[in-house]
Amino acid sequence: MKIQGVEGLPAGLIEAEVQQGAKFVLFHYCISVLILTFKRPSDIYYIRPGQSAVVKGLPFTLLSLIAGWWGIPWGPIYTIQALVVNSGGGKDVTPEILASFRRSA
Repeated sequence: MKIQGVEGLPAGLIEAEVQQGAKFVLFHYCISVLILTFKRPSDIYYIRPGQSAVVKGLPFTLLSLIAGWWGIPWGPIYTIQALVVNSGGGKDVTPEILASFRRSA
């Protein structure tokens, strides 16, 4: 998966910002087409200290609200799941990403 928001940032700065509250999150979204429903994760987003993860996840929340609930029976179920995850600031994957950075360094 691609990480959005870390372009050009050195690993040391990222680790220092994580100590100050930065995190890596992914958001969920749901799209339904007739009887088919797709639940997908977004790219991983780097949320700097002071930024709102809920605001970053709004496009995925709106996409799910508009296009997700159509498919029966999974559309409404997956849409609600996406709304719950996104309204909580997304799924925090910071430990996994930091471990990956440390392995590659």
